[in-house]
Amino acid sequence: MNFTNIVITGASSGIGEALARDYAAPGIALALNGRDPERLRAITNVCRGKGAVVDARQIDVTDRAALATWLAAFDDAHPVDLLIANAGISIDKANSSLDDFAVIRQTMAVNFDGVLNTVEPLLERMTARGRGQIAVVSSLAGFIGLPYSASYNASKAAVRVWGESIRYALKKSGLGVSVICPGFVISRMTAQAPFPMPFLMTAERASQIIRRGLARNKARIAFPVGTKAAVWFGGLLPGNWAARLLGA
Repeated sequence: MNFTNIVITGASSGIGEALARDYAAPGIALALNGRDPERLRAITNVCRGKGAVVDARQIDVTDRAALATWLAAFDDAHPVDLLIANAGISIDKANSSLDDFAVIRQTMAVNFDGVLNTVEPLLERMTARGRGQIAVVSSLAGFIGLPYSASYNASKAAVRVWGESIRYALKKSGLGVSVICPGFVISRMTAQAPFPMPFLMTAERASQIIRRGLARNKARIAFPVGTKAAVWFGGLLPGNWAARLLGA
């Protein structure tokens, strides 16, 4: 499937930035959202230089009304056929922020509510057209309770299960749904991680894998193979064994 009118949240860094750059071409319209104004401006200029029409906005994905207004206006001009809800944060502090539940709630608000706020404004429109692809970005961290970043892991688990569930409901309307589950990808987020990151991958390589999977309407786009295998194995272990392996 080829896409021409594409929404990408979290487009100012990492996977979102790489996807925006790679999708940009003549005849392509991009709606890009990001938190960092300078980086968002830079990727906007790159995409326009490659011939794409770009509408870039610095809108917090937790601002439901503002996001809905922007997305509806873009869809009026460029009927969306690919929606990528990618914006996310990982801000847990030591002890998974159990001493500050505000951090946990903020993570859930951005990583899960932000996905809902991105999908909701366009869902009825895309359903009415009977075509298009919705992609939500989860993580391999959403498959197992890892020792670090509990709220990040939980938020990504919620995104994964929700996305995989709505795929069944939307198939009859002609919409595809893909859940993207990356391992460690080079970004500002992983640059601050206080733990080892095996099989670390570039955002450019991640973009290549994701775009290929979206074109095929894959239900789950999980990578890299090494991390995916480790998570799969961990998920097969009895609960007590997995906890001991992780040091709990």
